[in-house]
Amino acid sequence: MSRLVVVSNRVAPIRQGKATAGGLAVGLHDALRQSGGIWFGWNGEVSKRPETACETIGNITYVTLDLSKPDYDQYYRGFSNATLWPVFHYRIDLARYCRKEYEGYRRVNAMLAEKLKPLLRPDDILWVHDYHLIPFAAACRQLGIGNRIGFFLHIPFPAPEVLTAIPPHEDLFRSFCYYDLIGFQTETDRLAFQDYISREAGGRVEADGSLSAYGQSFCAGVYPIGVMPDEIRRQAESYRGRRPIIGLTTEGRRRKTLISVDRLDYSKGLVERFQAYERFLEHFPEHRHNVEFIQIAPTSRSDVKTYQAIRKQLETVAGHVNGRLSDLDWTPLHYLNKSLDRRTLIGLFRTANVGLVTPLRDGMNLVAKEYVAAQNPADPGVLVLSRFAGAARELSAALIVNPYDCLGMAEALDRALRMPLEERKERYEDMMQALRAADLNAWRDTFLRDLRSFGRHRVVTARRAAAF
Repeated sequence: MSRLVVVSNRVAPIRQGKATAGGLAVGLHDALRQSGGIWFGWNGEVSKRPETACETIGNITYVTLDLSKPDYDQYYRGFSNATLWPVFHYRIDLARYCRKEYEGYRRVNAMLAEKLKPLLRPDDILWVHDYHLIPFAAACRQLGIGNRIGFFLHIPFPAPEVLTAIPPHEDLFRSFCYYDLIGFQTETDRLAFQDYISREAGGRVEADGSLSAYGQSFCAGVYPIGVMPDEIRRQAESYRGRRPIIGLTTEGRRRKTLISVDRLDYSKGLVERFQAYERFLEHFPEHRHNVEFIQIAPTSRSDVKTYQAIRKQLETVAGHVNGRLSDLDWTPLHYLNKSLDRRTLIGLFRTANVGLVTPLRDGMNLVAKEYVAAQNPADPGVLVLSRFAGAARELSAALIVNPYDCLGMAEALDRALRMPLEERKERYEDMMQALRAADLNAWRDTFLRDLRSFGRHRVVTARRAAAF
């Protein structure tokens, strides 16, 4: 079997017996372990003299690089997160474009390709992940790398009218065409990609699903990322019998609990969620003193001004809700701006009566799937899920809401807390069936199978590379 080379923005070596932050890293690690290979990318460090480090654990070699301060500012903090992230999440109003940052974005991708090239074997298969690395295949082809290269986009792909707000959108999109296979979370994302090919790139969508644009032929498919539901269920069951850590009154009586876990980001709809919860307590006062909402939202990208602003706004709204509605023996909203370890989160999911997952736009949102998998089959909680999360396509048995409809979300919370046991069990079984049918292993194995099947072993001539 040919080796697998995973290329991602961040790399964190996984050591046996060490708990991980999430299932995706474990899924990729398992694929690497099966075939042997390399995990390549940035180590998260910024230094004046960037260095490359190699560490081999078993049959996996982790190759990580530092970034210089200019590369970090332009590639990561700049074009990736100040331009691509907001636009791909339909927040053009928050996007900022700087030509030097785009140049830095392409420069870092070219540098990464140059660093990886000497490590490759002719039959290696490359799997590149996410929006930071869109130009990576084009940079590889310029260097004469003919290996099969697949790309998976973990975030949404926007409609052409939105994508064209990025000034170098054509140059950026051309970079996609140098991959052999491009994977998306949902059919909506794939259709938006095809729409750009037809309307903006002058390309073609063939009857067999293959695509062509800018002189390149390639494929695109839908590969919804999953979780390991049975493993999560086992982890959740290990909390059975422990003293509850949420939802207790001073007298030891159990309150019902709502839980949300998100990275602190404007795409997650946190402010709208807090406002909907306040509306819920206003319109359904019988739930006061009987329910608590726990929001866990660790800080992300704290050196980006937009994220500093959303943190201040969220703290203000949380303070407003508690200031208006709290009593001496009851705090309705618990906002934790910190990370918790994975085992604790799974335990919280298990004990929460409602999982509230209401992003304004999300590629998939694995928290929704993890919440369902962690439930007690005999007494499951209810998932309230945004229609704008990719997970809503699979978890249709959740209570689907529009996060822009504050009263509609409040009504869904009331319905969730009143839902009879039999209905909760039916919805849970339906969603668990969907999770098992498309788990993390299925996502990974299907993509790699298609890449091996559809990918073309390229021979890039110097003339063709120079033309790009």
